[in-house]
Amino acid sequence: MTRNQLLRPVMLFDAATCLAMGGLLVAVAGPIAGLTELPVPLLREAGLILFPFALFVLWAARRGGGWPVQAVIAANVAWVAASLALIASPWSGSALGIAFVGAQAAAVALLTALQWRMLGRAVATTV
Repeated sequence: MTRNQLLRPVMLFDAATCLAMGGLLVAVAGPIAGLTELPVPLLREAGLILFPFALFVLWAARRGGGWPVQAVIAANVAWVAASLALIASPWSGSALGIAFVGAQAAAVALLTALQWRMLGRAVATTV
């Protein structure tokens, strides 16, 4: 199997989920903030960050591996770390806010682990 066959579906799913979460956070930041007690600007800005990142992930998916996928993995790791830092901060929100941030961090961590595994497999199959 080629790198594209292993990585592409995972990368495309990452891009799709970034677009979906970005759209959700931008469109309904107010109601989400009301439920989670997370700051509206934080939710909106997080959503806005996801749009260009999704485009980069799509571009990385087309490349099929190498440094672009490594950059996506690194950015995802940073997102998980920032999410965990938010949970530990005074701005973590309500219990629902902590659960919301924790659930999306867990989903990103799982996706990142899949990307890392697929990238490792792709390298192993080309050696």
